[in-house]
Formats: sequence, C-alpha cells, structure tokens
Amino acid sequence: METIKIELEQTTRTKKHIRPSWDEYFMEVAHTISKRATCDRGRSGCVIARDARLLVTGYVGSPTGLPHCDDVGHQMKKLLHEDGSITNHCVRTVHAEQNAITQAAKVGVSIAGATLYCRMTPCRVCAMLIINCGIARVVCERKYHDGAQSEAMFKEAGISIEYKFNEVEEYENQAEAPRATS
Repeated sequence: METIKIELEQTTRTKKHIRPSWDEYFMEVAHTISKRATCDRGRSGCVIARDARLLVTGYVGSPTGLPHCDDVGHQMKKLLHEDGSITNHCVRTVHAEQNAITQAAKVGVSIAGATLYCRMTPCRVCAMLIINCGIARVVCERKYHDGAQSEAMFKEAGISIEYKFNEVEEYENQAEAPRATS
C-alpha cells in the first residue's frame, strides 16, 4: 500500500499542472451547470462572466413551478425552416441563455459588457436578448444548425462570437411521447 502511495505522489509531482484559460474555465463551469437541466433533448448550461468573475448561470428548464420534461415528457412543436426542412423542438423549457439573463434581472446584476458562455450558437430569440442586455462577447462550444441568423445579428450589433470547435452540434431527437409519471 505504501508503494502505491509513493508512486502516486511521484506521478503527481512530475505532471505539470496546466491552468485553464478563463474561457476554458467558464465553459467547464457551464458544463457543470448543464447537469441541472431538466430536458434531455438539450441539456445545456450557460455562464455569464465579466472581468474573470462569474456573474450568473442558467440551464435549460421549465419556468419555475411548471412541470419538467424529465417528469412529464416533451411539449413538441414542428418548426418550418426557410430551406423547407421541418424539425421538432421542445417548447416546454426556457433556454439556458434566457434563464441566465432572467436570473441577472431577478437578482439585480448588470451583465452589460460581459461574456456569455454556452453550448452552441444561441437561437434567434436568445441572440436578440443577448444583444439587448449588452453582452459584448459570446463563446460557444459548437455551432447550432440554424445559427446563421444569430451570427449575422451579432456581427451587425458588434458582438463577437467565438467557437471552441468549428463544427455543428449534434444532438439526439428524443422520443416525443410523454413519460409516465410515478
């Protein structure tokens, strides 16, 4: 047992610790926040930070006091895209970005000039909220398949958007049937 302990200590001492950048750090926090999400179609979290300080967080979930997808199933709506494609979206929940912004308003925290960290390109509605509340920068892990309009709005508004990976987020189209409640 003593030999294992000594070997672990030596391994720990020989590995150089690499501190994450602030962007890496806040994105990792957003991943942790996403574990509270209550819709299995899009478990995502959001962090809003300024001057290396976490200001507020949000995750995908139903409005306070209303049933969650994880408990009662999804509330699906079909969405017709400009290219003619049709996708199904769950509309029971509030997006992580929206929840973070509303938390800031609820507790009286200014997020003007801050950076927002999220899983993928914010949707059009989230983009408009981000622009109007004065967010200066958006950092996403990946692109959203329908994010071109958001990217264009950010560009026009002078908000930088950066991606950790230059690829489209793939997420499963979960079953539409409600779950049994117990």
